[in-house]
Amino acid sequence: MDFLRKTVEVFCSTQVIRKLATQVINMGMLITTVLIMWKLWICLSGADSPVVVVLSGSMEPGFKRGDTLFLHMNASPISSGEIIVFNVEGKDIPIVHRVITVHEQRDTGEIAILTKGDNNPLDDRNGIYSTDQLWLHRRHIIGRVTGFLPYVGWATIIMTEKPIIKYVILGALSLLVIT
Repeated sequence: MDFLRKTVEVFCSTQVIRKLATQVINMGMLITTVLIMWKLWICLSGADSPVVVVLSGSMEPGFKRGDTLFLHMNASPISSGEIIVFNVEGKDIPIVHRVITVHEQRDTGEIAILTKGDNNPLDDRNGIYSTDQLWLHRRHIIGRVTGFLPYVGWATIIMTEKPIIKYVILGALSLLVIT
């Protein structure tokens, strides 16, 4: 009788370990699949970050805070009126603004770009660019806006501004995976 009880205990613990291992493997496969899809999207779009969220009202009424923008980057010339996403030295957050002036040097092919937010009274030399910066160059540009989804980015904004919500959601998802 004692032998039978021990055999059942070992069998039950083996099944629990198998179920736990299966859940861990499934979670790992899900995370790996998402990362592969993200890297594929980066390769297909040509942009370092194919998706960004609008964080301010500088592009209203076209893009509002919380809109998710889809980016693409290629070698074709950038033209006036196009909406781009760019980084500025000294600032970590990408900026979404419209190109208002493009200068191209004929001998080198380098471009110099001036941008402005649709809802801003002045161009970006007044407060957006670094103090000694007058123009953007191709190295500053992350991508060109090709499309958007309104309001979808609010989830990102809320989780950034209120980190407790992010931890509650991660905890709930972890409990869901475990059970």
